[in-house]
Parts: sequence; structure tokens; C-alpha cells
Amino acid sequence: MATTTTAPRRHQLGGQLSAPLRRFLATESGGAVLLVVATLVALGWANSPWSETYSRIWSTELAVEVADWALRMDLHHWINDGLMAVFFLVIGLEVRRDLSVGELTDRRKLRLPLLAGLGGMVVPAVLYLLVNSSGEAANGWGVVIGTDTAFLLGTLALVGPATSTQLRVFLLTLTVVDDIVAVSVIGLVYSDDLDAVALAVAVAAVAVLVALGRSRVWRTWPYALTILALWLATVASGLHASVAGMVAGLLVPSFAPRRQAVEQAARRFHAFRQSPLADVGRSAQDALVRAVPVNERMQLVLHPWTSYFIVPVFALANAGVDLRGGVLGEALRSPVTWGIVLGLVLGKFVGIGGVALLGSRLGVGRLPQGVGPGQILGGGALSGIGFTVSLLIVGLAFGPELQDEATVGVLLALVLATLLGWLVFTLAAVLHGETTAGLPTVLDRPVDPERDHVRGLVTAPLTLVEYADFECPFCGRATGVVAEVRAHFGADLRYVMRHLPLPDVHPHAELAALAVEAAGAQGRFWEMHDLLFEHQGQLETEDLAGYASELGLDVERFLRDLDDEVHSDRIREDVRSAEASGARGTPTFFVGDQRHVGPYDAQTLIAELEASRRDPAREERPRAGHA
Repeated sequence: MATTTTAPRRHQLGGQLSAPLRRFLATESGGAVLLVVATLVALGWANSPWSETYSRIWSTELAVEVADWALRMDLHHWINDGLMAVFFLVIGLEVRRDLSVGELTDRRKLRLPLLAGLGGMVVPAVLYLLVNSSGEAANGWGVVIGTDTAFLLGTLALVGPATSTQLRVFLLTLTVVDDIVAVSVIGLVYSDDLDAVALAVAVAAVAVLVALGRSRVWRTWPYALTILALWLATVASGLHASVAGMVAGLLVPSFAPRRQAVEQAARRFHAFRQSPLADVGRSAQDALVRAVPVNERMQLVLHPWTSYFIVPVFALANAGVDLRGGVLGEALRSPVTWGIVLGLVLGKFVGIGGVALLGSRLGVGRLPQGVGPGQILGGGALSGIGFTVSLLIVGLAFGPELQDEATVGVLLALVLATLLGWLVFTLAAVLHGETTAGLPTVLDRPVDPERDHVRGLVTAPLTLVEYADFECPFCGRATGVVAEVRAHFGADLRYVMRHLPLPDVHPHAELAALAVEAAGAQGRFWEMHDLLFEHQGQLETEDLAGYASELGLDVERFLRDLDDEVHSDRIREDVRSAEASGARGTPTFFVGDQRHVGPYDAQTLIAELEASRRDPAREERPRAGHA
């Protein structure tokens, strides 16, 4: 059973790693720790008796030659212009996915984090320029506009609330603006003289990516070759390679899994199970690949590499500052150093946290559900970790004399921003009880047999609640799962269905919900429920009237009831309870009064229900009554 849910508009590493190590590397805190280790190694190496080897190794020239063509760069540039292009590619892929099928599809939720993101760039830049208003030092204003998303989230996992899902989503949303603007600044302000011919080739590669997406090309290799061509042209043009990565990521398409493609993959794998032949297996493999967007397939491959190799290697190559010979003293007296610290630490704290709270007070938008003002300020403080983007711009904005001072500023800001974030989160928890920043996990409104639609004995000891959408293909497939679970438990389980129509993605969902309520008014709720899921592609008014006639309902009364405000109010109440319970997509299941997270195949749900039977505290007490 697929674990996909329909969302409202609104990695494992290879090799024979031990299970504990795989779990460690799968966490954001693990990635952050690797980054810290790489930074400390770089600093230790650069200040050791072997410091000359640190400089020498990164200046080693490497070349790729094909006939008369050659691309030559030293190792430092291969990392900053090559590996970091992959880093920004992954960021672009994530942004495109969020805009297409993730949290950013609900444009109303964008207003507040986008405003905070803009504040988190303007305020730091202004503070930096107040300290460094002229000369070469003034070129460094771009150093303070960026946030290291990976380091931010890793540090949040270490010093933030125990559960921080909603805060993470808010911070990721505002870093969309941060990342796009930062890359634009790199491309427009810090790039070299442009080569018109190479730039034209880059534009042509962009056009090919657009054409591939619009043509719904599903194989990965055409995108990969085009992205490689775009990167080569961008490097040759004089633009920084990070621009190629971000643009390419934004153009690789993402979409919600299509029901037809998912079912086709299931049929092919069923055929392979019956006939395990090579050509049947290849057909099943192709069908599965078609069902998953190229965007997500590329992310799955590249995410572990960026988190656990590319970013730590970048830190190793860029964070090594030789602090001997008075360099540290000079840096601590330098306005460049303190301009960066002021911009990143205070500027991000005020620009993100302050602007977000002011915007919510003025009605621009609402803070995420479950996230308190103190946690927003804590997230703003941690956003002062500029690290990766900041170090990248340091190398572009300054000559050798100021680079060391700027790097010290970035490293100081990392430490101070982390300490400030920890302090703010601690105070928010102690003074205001803001201990979590995630979605609710408890069913907001207990099951009421006099109000809810219950299948089974209302006095059954086990409860399974589903928030569903009649046009959602995954809810349709989940009906078979629910039937299997009910058959397993028999009279010991009551199943409750509540409405969560998603009209932005399913235009007939609300009408279908009204139809099942109208049928329920004549005592045929579950019969209509089953018919609608059997005919998910036929939910027009005339179709619904036909189903009502098939069930022997009073069709005229049924059609009048489709406009009855009583039914509309009931559906709105369910939607409000879903929001308050942390349900964001369909299907969402609750075992007892606890939200189920993870796969919702029959065996998983059965196991969780059995666990709730053994632990009565997890299962809400059913009320008396009959269904």
C-alpha cells in the first residue's frame, strides 16, 4: 500500500553501514555534527605545523580534457564552483517541489514567511553597511544576507523544541526567498565579466529544461545531461556556477503522484510476481519510475551526498583560517568582522523574528499552528548561521587581505547565533511553556456516536478515525485497507469517517461530501460512501443523483439537501477539527485519539491498534450508544 497522501494546496546511504550509524546519518543533527567536525578539522589543520599542506592541497590544479577542449580549475574552485552547484541544485529541487505539491502550494501561507525572509536580508545588509559604508569592505554586504539551511535545521534539531515540524516548515519557507535572492546576488553582483556566447548556450540549456518539463519527459538522463551543459556554459560565461544549480533545480518538474500511473505500476508489479521474467521486470521498473517525478528521484539520490559529503568538504576547504601571527587579533579589531557578526546575529534575529511577529500582529498572516512567538524569535536567531552561503560570498567579495577577517566573522556569528537561539528557545519554554513546535497529534474532538458516522459497534474497545476526501485516489485505495483492518478485528473495532475535502486539488470533493451527508439524512450514509469511492471519476451532480436513485432515496429531497447549510456546517466542523488535530492531507488516520504517522497499510494499522489494546491509555474511552 502506498504511503502517499494528497496534500492540500497549501536516505539512506549505500554500503554496509551498521543500523545505528544509518539512523545517525539519517538525522539533521547528524549532518550538522559532520559540518562542525569538518570546520574544526579545517581550523586545526590551518593552524598546525602542517598548515602549508592545507593551502597547497586546495591549490592543486585538476583538469578535464576532451580532444582540444579542457576545463582547468584548482581543487578549491572545483569544490566551490562544482560541488556547490550540486548543493544549490538540491535546494532548487526542494523549492520546486514545495511550490508544486508541498506547503508552498497554499499561497496564503506564503505571505508571512516571505515578509520575514525579506526582513532577514534587508536588516542584516543595512546593519553591515552602517559599520562598513565604503571601500572594499562595503562589498561584503552580501555575506550577511544568506542562511545555511542545512546548518540551521541541524542546529534546530539540537537546541530547538523537542518537536519542531511546524517551525521547520516556516523556516524552510522563508529560506526560499533567502536562497533565491542570495544566488541572484552572487550572479549579478559577484560574477566576473560575462561571455555572451557562453551565456547564450546557458539560456538555450534553460529552454531545453523547460521543454523537457512541459513534455513530461520522465527519464532522468535527459535532465542530467542538460543540467551538466547548463553548468559548463555558466562557468564559461563568467556567472557563478551556483546560479546554474538553482535555476536547474527550479525547472525540474514535480507533481502529485497520478492515480493512473500508480495503478499501472501496481499492475505491472503484479504481473512480474506472476511471471518473474526479465522483460516483465523491466516493464514494472519503468512503470514505477514513471509514477515518481524526476524531481523527487533526483533529490533521493543527491540529498545524502550534499548533506554528508559536499557541504562538509566545502567547510573543510573554506573554513581553515590561519589565526597565528596576529591574524585573530586583527580580525577582532576589524569592522568587517563585527559588521558580519552584527548583520548575521542581530540582523537575522530582528529581521526574521521581529518582522514575523510584527506582520502577524498587523494581520499580514498567522503564525504556524503550534508555534509560539518565542519560537519564531529562536528560529530567527538560528538563521544567523550563514556559514555555507556566507563563506561562498566571502571568497567572491573580498581580496586575500579581508577574506580571513570575514571568515572569522562568519565563524563567530555561527557560535553566537547558536547560543542566542538556545537561550531564546530555553526562555520560551520556561516562561511561556513553548516546549513543542509541531502539528497537534491528538484528536481534537472525541468520537461522538450521536454526531459522528460510525461503522461497527459504537461500544467497541478500539477506534480508527479517518479524515478523507471522496476524490482523493489514495483515500479510495485506503478503503480496501480499512475493510481488511475491520475484518481482522471484527466487533472489537469501530471505524469513524470524517470529512477533509481538498477543493484546490479535488474540485468535486465538497459536492461529494455534501452528497454523502444528504444520503445520511435518509439513513444511507455508508451505502453512498461506498458508491462514491467506487466511482471517484464520476462525481458531477447528475452522477450523484443517479447514485441516489440507485440506492432508492427520495431524489428530489436528496438534491435539495445538497444545498442544506446544516450539511455544509457539519463538513466545515470536520475540516476545523482536522486542522486542530494536525491533519494536513488525506487520508489521515487516528488510532484512538492519537494521529498515526507513517505507512497506512493494513498490517501497520493492525499492529498500531493491537499496541493501543495493550496500552489502554492510548485509546480513548468509547461512549455508550448504538450505530
